[in-house]
Amino acid sequence: MSSASSAPCGALPGDPPGGRRAIAMWGIGVSVYFVAVIFRTSLGVAGLDAVERFHVGASALSTFSILQLLVYAGMQIPVGLLVDRLGTKKVLALGTVLFTAGQLGFAFSPSYGTALASRALLGCGDALTFISVLRLGGRWFPARRGPLVAQLAGLVGMAGNLVSTLLLARLLHGVGWTAAFGGSALAGAVVLVLVFLFLKDHPEGHEPAPVPHQGAAYVRRQIAASWREPGTRLGLWVHFTTQFPAMVFLLLWGLPFLVEAQGLSRATAGELLTLIVLSNMVVGLVYGQIVARHHEARLPLALGTVAATALLWAVTLGWSVLSSADRAPMWLLLTLCVVLGACGPASMIGFDFARPANPPERQGTASGITNMGGFVASMTTLFAVGVLLDATGDDYTVAFSAVFVLQAVGVSQILRLRRRAVRRERERLVASRVETVHVPA
Repeated sequence: MSSASSAPCGALPGDPPGGRRAIAMWGIGVSVYFVAVIFRTSLGVAGLDAVERFHVGASALSTFSILQLLVYAGMQIPVGLLVDRLGTKKVLALGTVLFTAGQLGFAFSPSYGTALASRALLGCGDALTFISVLRLGGRWFPARRGPLVAQLAGLVGMAGNLVSTLLLARLLHGVGWTAAFGGSALAGAVVLVLVFLFLKDHPEGHEPAPVPHQGAAYVRRQIAASWREPGTRLGLWVHFTTQFPAMVFLLLWGLPFLVEAQGLSRATAGELLTLIVLSNMVVGLVYGQIVARHHEARLPLALGTVAATALLWAVTLGWSVLSSADRAPMWLLLTLCVVLGACGPASMIGFDFARPANPPERQGTASGITNMGGFVASMTTLFAVGVLLDATGDDYTVAFSAVFVLQAVGVSQILRLRRRAVRRERERLVASRVETVHVPA
């Protein structure tokens, strides 16, 4: 493990220089991701309003987010291939157009069906952003900065979530559905202009190698080669197991759970959702620094976050059994939200397994495979919670127990793959050092 842990610390041949220009280019990319997350999570503060507007139940409400995440997850491998082939600028521009159109469509949707189609379009555009931002960071910053840059990208995304919980929620109840969602779509137009006018895919002198014509056979080889790497599969399962508890809570079911099951006001529930976002931002900085300096800390951080999340959920859901009170105390809900805030940063560790397992020409594809994990888990849990709520008469204790099933599946796969992935990563590191020694000065 010691050799693998030193990987991020040394400079690699051909590393980009970083610097102020790199920060500026990366800043444009993450601004697109920031807006995409605002649009993605906007339904989380409007779930109860959507029930009234479209006259739907819990299962139909969950379909909004399920379809959005289904499109998102299904697009990840194609997006990775597109980024490897076309570059970041074109993919980000297309994504911005799509998610802005989806947000506008959602604002003016007169019926459940058109609103559903709008969320699907939004999910398609959203899917094009994060892998592009990871690729942009890899093109502009040295490899040793990869873990921190990825965590910072996640932090910016959570800042977008913060805008949803604070600003969009107030606009929604102040100016109404159409004005709030339609007005927010202007942010998409702003970042689209920034991408067209200023974004560059890579610094001068660091152009990627030409990519051969991508026929069906080439695409299959790219996907197969990425999947064969144990690090890619381990990254997927780390992402799967860590991300979804917070995603499900923030994206849709957190507000109804806190208001209907815990008896909190909307304002108080919104503050707890904000606490998750703030915790995510702080923990993201800490995790990024730890992983960048101590690569061997990746799995302990990921598994520790899963264990803490499972424990807090178990105590919260079982509080009525453990005590005479019907609802969990505020200190417990606060603790739960703080721990849920670590789920996003822990999911980013998945990319720190996939990144060193694949050469530069497969980074987009490998990242796409990894990024599918958490969204497949989130989609599954969103659906399960909605169905169980309808089946049990809104029993949130039973519905949220679905979290433990998916965590168990994910942890079993992580434990199965961990030794193989670490061994393979060590072999690749040794091979790269040997090649570097034999490269003429």
